[in-house]
Amino acid sequence: MASVFLYHVVGDLTVGKPELVEFLETETVESAIRAIGESTECSIPVWRKRQHVGVMENGEIRQQRFVGILTSLDIIAFLAKSECLENQEKAMKTPVSEVVVPNNSLLKQVDPATRLIDALEMMKQGVRRLLVPKSKVWKGMSKRFSILYNGKWLKNIETGSSNNLPSSSNRPSSSSTNSMRDKFCCLSREDVIRFLIGCLGALAPLPLSSIASVGAINQQYNSIEASLPAIVATRKPPSDPYAVAVVEPTPDGKHKIIGEISASKLWKCDYLAAAWALANLSAGQFVMGVEDNVTSRLLPDFPVNSSVRDDNVANGVSSTRPRKFSSRSIGFNPGSSSFGIGRNMYRGRSAPLTCKLTSSLAAVMAQMLSHRATHVWVTEDESDDVLVGVVGYADILSAVTKPLPAPMTPGSQSNEAFGD
Repeated sequence: MASVFLYHVVGDLTVGKPELVEFLETETVESAIRAIGESTECSIPVWRKRQHVGVMENGEIRQQRFVGILTSLDIIAFLAKSECLENQEKAMKTPVSEVVVPNNSLLKQVDPATRLIDALEMMKQGVRRLLVPKSKVWKGMSKRFSILYNGKWLKNIETGSSNNLPSSSNRPSSSSTNSMRDKFCCLSREDVIRFLIGCLGALAPLPLSSIASVGAINQQYNSIEASLPAIVATRKPPSDPYAVAVVEPTPDGKHKIIGEISASKLWKCDYLAAAWALANLSAGQFVMGVEDNVTSRLLPDFPVNSSVRDDNVANGVSSTRPRKFSSRSIGFNPGSSSFGIGRNMYRGRSAPLTCKLTSSLAAVMAQMLSHRATHVWVTEDESDDVLVGVVGYADILSAVTKPLPAPMTPGSQSNEAFGD
């Protein structure tokens, strides 16, 4: 096991993280769209309202108030319902509690002194957010913090003993502890990957190994054929990563990826336009776009009650600007309405993020972080399009924490070859 996992604690990853501002389930879908657009990720945690405001709550109660994680794809799937399309203004005012999928196990409150290896194990088991108390005592280098996890410091603090304690300059005063006790920050799996990519030397030689050799490729991915309605992709919500590959079958039984329907792709888009397209277009048309000159012939007029900035982030329903549906309003570059011509015509924002079987683990990690993506699709080495799997956050965490096989000695090779 790499020392980076044993000597670092969760508190190391909280340096510079902003204080958590809870997004309540009583907020509207319109507010959720704005919050997701302003967040650093394509999803936000949702909480129940505190019953007693101003009263200190323990970690167990705070954990129980967590509802689930709301993604951009959840919102677009909700807005694509027929009743929402008929009354968009009402749909935008719908409470988030009617949209978010409840799953209390996606978040776990942990102490800042929790070892990084233990936090990774939680995330490998399905935890996607770590709720960490913010306290000045945990800031700094962490090698000494491993003593806390082993029990010496924490035990002495509980018993009131001053033995083995660091200097008083490192110990918080009672007033500062009380002021920081109810403040938290939230760590995501992206934060962990971003931390690990700064420790590649400590993980050597693993980062330079191919994703195939370290077992980081997940072959149990979600996919949909391009000819099927795009709305089919939301009927069975993907688990992890939250993405569905849009594919075309080949004569030899394989599948070529032409795009994806995912939370990260729809992170900053016109949600109402994307919802209409999800409900009315095929999966291939949705990911590749429809040319503006084709739109006028095939698609009805689509009034969009949203104010859209140049970067395609929906701001709400403050202004009404009727216009025809365009692929640009979803955030994709326009292309031909016929999606069997070839993916090279549709390069740009709509193109899925891909890597090769032989791509190194470090390269895939850097690729995910640079594109702010939750996953990378894996294609064959001989082809840019033939899909073989996907690499997500959980797959990387499993790969980096997997024990390396012990080098085989000449004697053991001989015994294995000829028998004992």
